[in-house]
Amino acid sequence: MSKITDNLETLLAQGPDSAVLRFSLGSAHIDQEPALAIEHLERAIEFNPSYSAAWKLLGKALSRCNRTAEARKAYSSGIEKAEMCGDIQAAKEMRVFLKRLG
Repeated sequence: MSKITDNLETLLAQGPDSAVLRFSLGSAHIDQEPALAIEHLERAIEFNPSYSAAWKLLGKALSRCNRTAEARKAYSSGIEKAEMCGDIQAAKEMRVFLKRLG
């Protein structure tokens, strides 16, 4: 693990837990440990179901774990939440990623 990841894990252990902390952990783990990233990103979304960046990264992590059907669902849910919040750019990006999944 990197120093950043270690620091984030320390913050999590010390509390309090939050959507931003879980998103940061998911982002830190996405390249080396996408399955662990999924756990953190799902938790981020539990804290804040409208967190479009977390939905987008969750779709990416699921895709990296060859969980394509779940990635489609994450992107679809993320698009819906992003549009509800007016986050048009995130919705556009997730549409592109959704199309790439086939």
